[in-house]
Amino acid sequence: MIQKTEPHYVFQTEMAVRDYECDFQGIVNNANYQHYLEHARHLFMHEFGLDPVKMHVDGIDAVVAHIGIDYRYPLRSGDAFIVKVGVHKKGNIRLVFDQQIIRKADSKVIIDAEVTCALVRDGRPILPVVIEEAFQKRGLEL
Repeated sequence: MIQKTEPHYVFQTEMAVRDYECDFQGIVNNANYQHYLEHARHLFMHEFGLDPVKMHVDGIDAVVAHIGIDYRYPLRSGDAFIVKVGVHKKGNIRLVFDQQIIRKADSKVIIDAEVTCALVRDGRPILPVVIEEAFQKRGLEL
C-alpha cells in the first residue's frame, strides 16, 4: 500500500457561491467545483510570480492530466468558502496540486482534490523548472 503524505497547503483564497452555480437541488453543481479549483490555482500561480497567460505566450502551458475529487458535503447559494492549494512533484515531469475547499461557517471540509498537471512546450512535456524557480525564490521546494 502506498502511504500518502498529508498535503502542505501554501496558498488560500476566499470565494462565495453565486446563485447560478446551483442546480435544481439547491446545491452547487459538481462541475462548478472544478471552476473554483482552477481559479484558485491561477491565483496561486500569480502569488508565486507566475502568470499562466504570459507562460502561454512564452510557449509553456500547464495541461491537466487527471483530476480526482472527493465530494464530502455540498455548498449552497451564498456560502462563503476557502480554497487551499499546495503542490508537489510526481516523478520528474508531473505536478500535483493538492486542493481543499472548506466552508467558512462551520469549517467543514467540502471537497478534497488532487489535480495532476504537466508543463508542455509545443505539445511536448518539459521539466517544471519555471515553477521550481518561483518556489525557490520564496524558500520553498516542490
